[in-house]
Amino acid sequence: MKLSAVIACYRDAPAVPVMHERLCRMFAEIGADYEIIFVNDGSPDNAREVLAELAGRDPKVVVVNHTRAFGSQSAFTSGMQIATGDAVVLLDGDLQDPPEIIPQFVEKWREGFDIVYGVRVERETTAFMRRAYKLFYRLFRRLSYLSIPLDAGDFGLLERRVVDALNGLPESHRFIRGLRAWVGYRQVGVPYVRPERMFGKTTNSLVKNIGWARRAIVSFSYVPLDLIAWLALATVGVSFLALVAQLVLHFTDPTLAPKGFTTLIVGMLFIGGIQLLCLAIIGSYVAHIYEESKHRPPYLVESVLNPPARVPPESAPTTAPPDGPPTKALAENGAATVGGGSPGAATVEGGSPRREQVRQP
Repeated sequence: MKLSAVIACYRDAPAVPVMHERLCRMFAEIGADYEIIFVNDGSPDNAREVLAELAGRDPKVVVVNHTRAFGSQSAFTSGMQIATGDAVVLLDGDLQDPPEIIPQFVEKWREGFDIVYGVRVERETTAFMRRAYKLFYRLFRRLSYLSIPLDAGDFGLLERRVVDALNGLPESHRFIRGLRAWVGYRQVGVPYVRPERMFGKTTNSLVKNIGWARRAIVSFSYVPLDLIAWLALATVGVSFLALVAQLVLHFTDPTLAPKGFTTLIVGMLFIGGIQLLCLAIIGSYVAHIYEESKHRPPYLVESVLNPPARVPPESAPTTAPPDGPPTKALAENGAATVGGGSPGAATVEGGSPRREQVRQP
C-alpha cells in the first residue's frame, strides 16, 4: 500500500517543516509506503528555498513549483497528476488539515470506501465566519443538483480510480469538492475539528470566499437561471396587479390613485434593478463558459524536484528524446508538460532523483 500526500502551499513556508515531520511520523505509525508532494503555487515567501532544502534531504519529498499562483484547486490538480500512490490525500499547507486524521481515512478506505472526506464539526475562527461557512454549505447543497456533503472541504482521501477519474475531467476552472461529489463512488465522512492557522494570517478574505461560493454555485447549480424566470413572472404579476389597482382607483376615487414623477422613477428603478440582477446572473454563467472555452491549462509547472520514478499509467508521460533536451508543449487540459507528456504530469528524464527540470510555457 502506497499513499500520496498532496499539499497545496501558498504563504506556508514556516509550516512546511512541521507538516513534513507530522506526515512522516503518521505514515510510520500506520506502516505505509508513501510520497509527500508539496505544490508550491507561486508562493511569495521563501517556500521555494525551504522546499528545495527539504527535497534534498528526503527523497520521498516531491516538489512541484508553479510559474505563478493559480489557486489551491489547480495546486491539488497538479499534485494529483503526478501522484503515484494507491490513494491520494489532499491537505492545505497551513496545517489546518491535521495529518493525524489520515489514519482514520485509511481505515475507512480499507473498509471499502473510495472517497473519505473530512467533516468540519468545529472551526477555530470567528463566530461570524463559522456561521458564514455553515450557511454557504447548506445553501450550496440546497441549490446544487448534486448531493454535496455538509461542512466538507478538500481535505480527504481519494482512491486511485477516483484520482484517475478526476484527472481525466476536461474542466480547467475546478471546484474539487463538487467534482468529488459528481464522480460518485462510495463516500463517507470523518468528523474533525479544524484548527486555526499555525503560522501567519489566512489568505482567504470575505471577498475571496464570496468568489468561491459564486464559482461553486455556477459550476453545480442551475437554480440562479431558474430564478430569472421566477423573477420575470413575479414582475409581470406585480405589474398587472398595479395596473388593475390604478384603473380601479382612477374610476372610483381619482384622488387616491398614484400619480406624479416620483411614482414613475420608483417603478423604473424597480424594473431596472431586476434587469441588472438577471444580467449579473447570466453574466456569471457566460463568464464561466468563456473561461472554459479558452482551453487554457489550469496551471503551468516551472520545475519538479525529485520527480517520481514511476507515474500512473493513466497520466504517464513519454520519456525525453535521447538526442537532446525535452521539447516543451502545452497540454490540452493540463499544465506545461515536457516531451509530449500528459497534462500536469512530471517527466522523468532517466529516472534520476533530485533532478530539477525547468518547464516554460
